[in-house]
Amino acid sequence: MNLKIGNDIIETERIRKIIQKFPNRFKRRVFTEKEINYCENKGENKYQSYAARFAAKEAVFKAISEKLENKFSIKWKDIEILNDNSGRPYACVKNANYIESIDISISHVKEYATATALVIITN
Repeated sequence: MNLKIGNDIIETERIRKIIQKFPNRFKRRVFTEKEINYCENKGENKYQSYAARFAAKEAVFKAISEKLENKFSIKWKDIEILNDNSGRPYACVKNANYIESIDISISHVKEYATATALVIITN
């Protein structure tokens, strides 16, 4: 068993500008339908939610990167960031049978979103 950690921080404004410039193309390339629905239901805070999920995907990617053949062997939508019934975020990674568990923490304010992923990888 290996314990791996990944962390990321992003400017919310950067995500807002990308979404406004390429609304459907960017969202459909990076986020799943469930993620888009979650973020779009956040009203004025939707860009913070998109940024937080983007940071969480990056954090998970960084934590599992040594198990990947190369950075192109996983797509953005292969990592999905959802919330359980109590609002706690969790991550699902497609075709990653080497992952025993993932714990993520997401935080955002008006200007920034950050995420940390702690992943247990089987040997």
